[in-house]
Amino acid sequence: MNSIPALIAFGSTLGSLVFAPPIHATDLTVTISDVRKDAGHLMVSVVNTEAGWNNQEKPVAQDKVVVAEKVTADRTLVLHFDLPAGKYAVQVMHDENDNGKLDANFMGIPIEGYGFSNNPQVMRRAYFSEAAFEVKDAATAIVVRLR
Repeated sequence: MNSIPALIAFGSTLGSLVFAPPIHATDLTVTISDVRKDAGHLMVSVVNTEAGWNNQEKPVAQDKVVVAEKVTADRTLVLHFDLPAGKYAVQVMHDENDNGKLDANFMGIPIEGYGFSNNPQVMRRAYFSEAAFEVKDAATAIVVRLR
């Protein structure tokens, strides 16, 4: 009869899941502008921690989009993510040649498009604190300009 305590524990866990307050998802609209080429993929990641920003944790949301299928005539692309309220940061890479990395010239300057939420004007990869923004309980929209 060892299964009875396990069944009670499972029922307690199930009960706490059923009666837990719901987490409300909010729509985050990310408009990516200044897409230079119709080739390749845009890789977008949404993180909510410094560790996520530094690739030490998985993103809370991500998308890989075929640019030619989604880019508009005004060189923008719009994505939607459902997220609970909180602090987030978005990073975008346009892998124009589909080799899975952000290519750079001999001086280390990226030659493919990239961008961060808040569009910080820095000559390096932005810090999480520079790219972070708040998602409230209402729809949120941001624009990430590719460089």
